[in-house]
Amino acid sequence: MSDQFANRVAFVTGGSRGIGKGVAKRFAEEGAKVAIIDINEEALSETEKEFKEQGFAVFTKTANVVNADEVEDAMKEVVATFGSLDILVNNAGVIRDNLLFKMTDSDWQQVMDVHLKGSFNAARAAQKYMVDNKYGRIINTSSTSALGNRGQANYATAKAGLQGLTKTLAIELGKFGITVNAVAPGFIETEMTKETAERIGVPFEKLVEASVSTIPVGRSGKPADIANAVAFFADERSSFVNGQVIYVAGGPKD
Repeated sequence: MSDQFANRVAFVTGGSRGIGKGVAKRFAEEGAKVAIIDINEEALSETEKEFKEQGFAVFTKTANVVNADEVEDAMKEVVATFGSLDILVNNAGVIRDNLLFKMTDSDWQQVMDVHLKGSFNAARAAQKYMVDNKYGRIINTSSTSALGNRGQANYATAKAGLQGLTKTLAIELGKFGITVNAVAPGFIETEMTKETAERIGVPFEKLVEASVSTIPVGRSGKPADIANAVAFFADERSSFVNGQVIYVAGGPKD
């Protein structure tokens, strides 16, 4: 791999598995120092061990993005350890799918808190360092579900909200050399989509097959596909790309 992100520090929320781990690995492979926070201690420990065995510079800490103090403390430690904070990827997320009449207050609130409040907390904490450095890249993880998806009133609303947050922060922070963009994945093979298959009671292979049948490129997505788009937004050379949402879904979305 190249040294595209040499001397950069990337902070990834929810980076212990799935898309987040794929993104963190991409940055590490291309020379960045990587910091990962997550609430899944076991997966976080496994990822740290795996990254260190590959010779990557990695910092991990158990933290909940919903708690602003935990996020701020983690970022302070990262800056103290690695010297800066250049790239933030807001990736932490949960699903609590259900049809509207079955959706509980808790189902709604937890998804709002993790996706929206979590991204707000991390962006607010990171911008202080980025403004001081006159440089930064913030990439939010939205979803094709932002366009509407049955059984996901909470998730779709949160992911659409992230697009509004992205465009607003792009306007506010652009003058400081900070760009803010969003990646909106389609169907990606991750632990989360496996959980979806379990919830609806179908084998994961069947869910993949059904999804692929609607995707123009004829295959499902992998975490590396999302990492490619994140890397584009995070590149120093992408300084004139700001406030954009790119759908990484194997085909156009309405």
